[in-house]
Amino acid sequence: MINNATAPYAALLLRLSLGAMFIAHGLLKLLVFTPAGTAGFFGSLGLPGWFAYLAILAELGGGALLIIGYRTQWVALALTPILLGAIVFVHGANGWAFSAEGGGWEYPAFLLAASLVQALLGDGAFSFRDLVSGKSAQRAALRQS
Repeated sequence: MINNATAPYAALLLRLSLGAMFIAHGLLKLLVFTPAGTAGFFGSLGLPGWFAYLAILAELGGGALLIIGYRTQWVALALTPILLGAIVFVHGANGWAFSAEGGGWEYPAFLLAASLVQALLGDGAFSFRDLVSGKSAQRAALRQS
């Protein structure tokens, strides 16, 4: 049974966590590996180098959209190809454990599952839609009564 009183906050926590993770990975590609270095890595995998720029943009933009709760279901679904690509092209051959050299596929698989759960759950509490419509204020008023 789903607890309808706490489910919006569970979705919020998942949304914030996923958003922060995507932003962190986007910043890693942007600031540490650099866009050119990331493009070179994508090329070494047999992918077009320009996919790296799309991945950086998707991770940073998608992460930000998740954090504010804008179109959460669609954003979470749109980010799943990045996680599938990480499994298939980068981590899949390294085995299950992410502690394996080169990182296994357990972590991106978990993030993929979490993104799909987020897509099923929706925005959760304190989303962009809630703030614009005033639902967060309504929810707070209901809790106090």
